Amino acid sequence: MNETLSQIDGSGRQESMLVAAHLSKRYEDGVLALDDLSLAVAPGEIYAMLGGNGAGKTTTINLFLNFIDPTSGQAIVDGIVTHEEPLTARQKIAYVSENVMLYTNFTALQNLDYFARLGGQNDYSKEEYRTALLRVGLQEEAHGKRLRDFSKGMRQKCGIAIAILKDAPAILLDEPTSGLDPKAGLEFISLLDDLRSEGKAILMSTHDIFRAKQIANTIGIMNEGKLVMQKTTEELRGENLEELYVNYMVSGMAVAS
Repeated sequence: MNETLSQIDGSGRQESMLVAAHLSKRYEDGVLALDDLSLAVAPGEIYAMLGGNGAGKTTTINLFLNFIDPTSGQAIVDGIVTHEEPLTARQKIAYVSENVMLYTNFTALQNLDYFARLGGQNDYSKEEYRTALLRVGLQEEAHGKRLRDFSKGMRQKCGIAIAILKDAPAILLDEPTSGLDPKAGLEFISLLDDLRSEGKAILMSTHDIFRAKQIANTIGIMNEGKLVMQKTTEELRGENLEELYVNYMVSGMAVAS
């Protein structure tokens, strides 16, 4: 295992929390959704995966969550191979999807309490739930309202609050800024910065190039299931990421055609 981490990380470090080791997924219809992906995210790092629809971003996250099994390779969370020990691996992960599935007849506070208890956390107080909701930018007057009256952005904030309460060492985010207005987007970026400073390893799929540049330590561009570019934000300094992204997408389409 240590040899694999060293090979994937590229820096000789052994502490990577999230590792994709030559990870591939081919579906039953023959579609190769992910092709030999290797990446690593250490504690206190944010990795942003950019790419269009069908690039393999959500497939990658689903493999880390063991919603699907890999065709080859491994998704590893804190040294645990997810398809070998899925329940143990999921204990290490907090997850927020693009379309957060919560109970619309419950209030925001009731949703936090329900999902905390579902995860075996029975000792949170109402004040701690309130603090988590305020931390993600949900105004106090909304805490006692049912989610059926919430916007998509407000539901997204509840999902992020639930992820924070889990206090897992790894966080997976699938299009987390979808539905957030510009102010909420800035608040979310600030929150991610706080979570990184707490030592969380964060893997985020996004279409939002601007936010990725703002917050990520490393940015990967995916196309047709392949990781076609991976650079740190230091390496990208002075480069036009939008132009790079378009060039990789166009070259990928040219190869595909």
